[in-house]
Amino acid sequence: MTNHNRLNRFVCSLFVPMALMFLAAGIAWSEEESGNIEKIMSPTEFKATGLDKLSSEELERLNAWLKGYRETTIQVAEKAAETKATREGHRKIDVIVSRVVGPFKGLTGNTIITLEDGTKWKQANKNDHIKGPGLENLGCAVFNAGLFGYKMRIQGTQEFYVDQVKSR
Repeated sequence: MTNHNRLNRFVCSLFVPMALMFLAAGIAWSEEESGNIEKIMSPTEFKATGLDKLSSEELERLNAWLKGYRETTIQVAEKAAETKATREGHRKIDVIVSRVVGPFKGLTGNTIITLEDGTKWKQANKNDHIKGPGLENLGCAVFNAGLFGYKMRIQGTQEFYVDQVKSR
Protein backbone atom coordinates (compact mmCIF):
# COMPACT_ATOMS: atom_id res chain seq x y z
CA MET A 1 0.00 0.00 0.00
CA THR A 2 1.45 3.38 -0.90
CA ASN A 3 2.05 6.08 1.68
CA HIS A 4 -0.63 8.19 -0.02
CA ASN A 5 -3.25 5.44 0.44
CA ARG A 6 -2.16 4.91 4.05
CA LEU A 7 -2.49 8.64 4.70
CA ASN A 8 -5.97 8.69 3.10
CA ARG A 9 -7.09 5.74 5.24
CA PHE A 10 -5.60 7.29 8.38
CA VAL A 11 -7.27 10.65 7.75
CA CYS A 12 -10.63 8.97 6.96
CA SER A 13 -10.39 6.78 10.07
CA LEU A 14 -9.89 9.90 12.20
CA PHE A 15 -12.14 12.33 10.36
CA VAL A 16 -15.37 10.33 10.23
CA PRO A 17 -15.59 9.56 13.98
CA MET A 18 -14.55 13.12 14.85
CA ALA A 19 -17.13 14.61 12.49
CA LEU A 20 -19.85 12.42 13.99
CA MET A 21 -18.70 13.37 17.50
CA PHE A 22 -18.85 17.10 16.69
CA LEU A 23 -22.23 16.64 15.01
CA ALA A 24 -23.59 14.89 18.11
CA ALA A 25 -22.11 17.54 20.43
CA GLY A 26 -23.60 20.34 18.31
CA ILE A 27 -26.97 18.63 18.32
CA ALA A 28 -26.90 18.16 22.10
CA TRP A 29 -25.94 21.82 22.57
CA SER A 30 -28.65 23.01 20.17
CA GLU A 31 -31.26 20.89 21.99
CA GLU A 32 -30.26 22.46 25.31
CA GLU A 33 -30.40 25.93 23.81
CA SER A 34 -33.59 25.40 21.85
CA GLY A 35 -35.60 22.94 23.92
CA ASN A 36 -38.88 24.49 22.85
CA ILE A 37 -40.42 26.67 20.18
CA GLU A 38 -40.46 29.75 22.43
CA LYS A 39 -36.64 29.67 22.60
CA ILE A 40 -36.20 28.96 18.88
CA MET A 41 -38.28 31.93 17.71
CA SER A 42 -37.96 35.54 18.68
CA PRO A 43 -40.94 36.95 20.62
CA THR A 44 -41.98 38.86 17.48
CA GLU A 45 -41.92 35.70 15.32
CA PHE A 46 -43.73 33.73 18.01
CA LYS A 47 -46.56 36.28 18.10
CA ALA A 48 -46.63 36.83 14.30
CA THR A 49 -47.20 33.09 13.69
CA GLY A 50 -50.09 33.02 16.14
CA LEU A 51 -48.39 30.54 18.46
CA ASP A 52 -49.03 32.86 21.40
CA LYS A 53 -52.70 31.88 21.10
CA LEU A 54 -51.96 28.24 21.96
CA SER A 55 -52.66 26.95 25.45
CA SER A 56 -49.75 25.71 27.54
CA GLU A 57 -50.89 22.12 26.87
CA GLU A 58 -50.94 22.75 23.09
CA LEU A 59 -47.45 24.31 23.26
CA GLU A 60 -46.20 21.25 25.16
CA ARG A 61 -47.59 18.96 22.42
CA LEU A 62 -46.00 21.12 19.71
CA ASN A 63 -42.64 21.05 21.52
CA ALA A 64 -42.88 17.27 21.95
CA TRP A 65 -43.60 16.88 18.23
CA LEU A 66 -40.66 19.16 17.34
CA LYS A 67 -38.35 17.16 19.61
CA GLY A 68 -39.36 13.89 17.91
CA TYR A 69 -38.98 15.47 14.47
CA ARG A 70 -35.53 16.80 15.43
CA GLU A 71 -34.41 13.38 16.70
CA THR A 72 -35.60 11.64 13.53
CA THR A 73 -33.88 14.24 11.35
CA ILE A 74 -30.65 13.84 13.31
CA GLN A 75 -30.72 10.05 12.92
CA VAL A 76 -31.31 10.34 9.17
CA ALA A 77 -28.50 12.91 8.83
CA GLU A 78 -26.05 10.81 10.85
CA LYS A 79 -26.85 7.70 8.79
CA ALA A 80 -26.47 9.64 5.52
CA ALA A 81 -23.14 11.12 6.66
CA GLU A 82 -21.85 7.72 7.71
CA THR A 83 -22.96 6.11 4.45
CA LYS A 84 -21.41 8.88 2.36
CA ALA A 85 -18.14 8.74 4.29
CA THR A 86 -17.97 4.96 3.92
CA ARG A 87 -18.78 5.12 0.21
CA GLU A 88 -16.23 7.88 -0.46
CA GLY A 89 -13.59 6.15 1.62
CA HIS A 90 -14.21 2.94 -0.34
CA ARG A 91 -13.90 4.77 -3.67
CA LYS A 92 -10.54 6.31 -2.76
CA ILE A 93 -8.77 2.98 -3.11
CA ASP A 94 -6.93 3.25 -6.41
CA VAL A 95 -4.19 0.67 -6.05
CA ILE A 96 -3.08 -1.55 -3.19
CA VAL A 97 0.19 -3.38 -3.58
CA SER A 98 0.76 -6.08 -1.01
CA ARG A 99 1.39 -9.80 -0.61
CA VAL A 100 -0.99 -12.71 -0.12
CA VAL A 101 -0.83 -14.21 3.38
CA GLY A 102 0.04 -17.88 3.05
CA PRO A 103 -0.10 -19.98 -0.11
CA PHE A 104 -2.36 -19.10 -3.03
CA LYS A 105 -3.76 -22.29 -4.57
CA GLY A 106 -6.32 -20.59 -6.80
CA LEU A 107 -9.99 -19.60 -6.97
CA THR A 108 -12.64 -22.17 -6.16
CA GLY A 109 -15.85 -20.10 -6.23
CA ASN A 110 -15.93 -18.58 -2.74
CA THR A 111 -12.25 -17.87 -2.18
CA ILE A 112 -11.30 -15.19 0.33
CA ILE A 113 -7.78 -13.79 0.04
CA THR A 114 -6.09 -12.09 2.98
CA LEU A 115 -3.34 -9.59 2.24
CA GLU A 116 -0.41 -8.57 4.46
CA ASP A 117 -1.92 -5.08 4.86
CA GLY A 118 -4.83 -6.70 6.74
CA THR A 119 -7.50 -6.34 4.05
CA LYS A 120 -9.55 -9.31 2.94
CA TRP A 121 -10.96 -9.77 -0.56
CA LYS A 122 -13.51 -12.26 -1.85
CA GLN A 123 -13.68 -13.31 -5.45
CA ALA A 124 -16.64 -11.52 -7.04
CA ASN A 125 -17.53 -14.03 -9.74
CA LYS A 126 -18.26 -17.49 -8.38
CA ASN A 127 -17.72 -18.95 -11.84
CA ASP A 128 -14.05 -17.89 -11.89
CA HIS A 129 -11.88 -20.93 -11.32
CA ILE A 130 -8.22 -20.08 -11.64
CA LYS A 131 -5.39 -22.42 -10.70
CA GLY A 132 -2.81 -20.78 -8.46
CA PRO A 133 0.84 -21.72 -8.16
CA GLY A 134 0.42 -22.73 -4.47
CA LEU A 135 3.40 -20.61 -3.44
CA GLU A 136 3.65 -18.58 -0.23
CA ASN A 137 3.41 -14.77 0.04
CA LEU A 138 2.93 -13.99 -3.64
CA GLY A 139 2.97 -10.36 -4.73
CA CYS A 140 -0.48 -8.92 -5.31
CA ALA A 141 -2.13 -5.76 -6.60
CA VAL A 142 -5.74 -4.65 -6.16
CA PHE A 143 -6.91 -1.82 -8.36
CA ASN A 144 -10.06 0.12 -9.02
CA ALA A 145 -11.68 -1.11 -12.26
CA GLY A 146 -14.12 1.82 -12.46
CA LEU A 147 -17.82 1.04 -12.52
CA PHE A 148 -17.15 -2.66 -12.33
CA GLY A 149 -15.53 -2.64 -8.90
CA TYR A 150 -12.06 -3.93 -8.12
CA LYS A 151 -9.70 -6.33 -9.83
CA MET A 152 -6.91 -8.32 -8.27
CA ARG A 153 -3.80 -9.69 -9.88
CA ILE A 154 -1.69 -12.18 -7.99
CA GLN A 155 1.80 -13.00 -9.18
CA GLY A 156 1.64 -15.81 -11.73
CA THR A 157 -2.14 -15.60 -12.38
CA GLN A 158 -4.54 -13.64 -14.54
CA GLU A 159 -6.52 -10.77 -13.01
CA PHE A 160 -9.99 -11.32 -11.60
CA TYR A 161 -12.76 -9.29 -9.96
CA VAL A 162 -12.93 -9.05 -6.16
CA ASP A 163 -15.09 -7.44 -3.47
CA GLN A 164 -13.62 -6.14 -0.24
CA VAL A 165 -14.74 -8.08 2.82
CA LYS A 166 -15.90 -5.67 5.48
CA SER A 167 -14.26 -6.18 8.86
CA ARG A 168 -16.55 -6.11 11.90
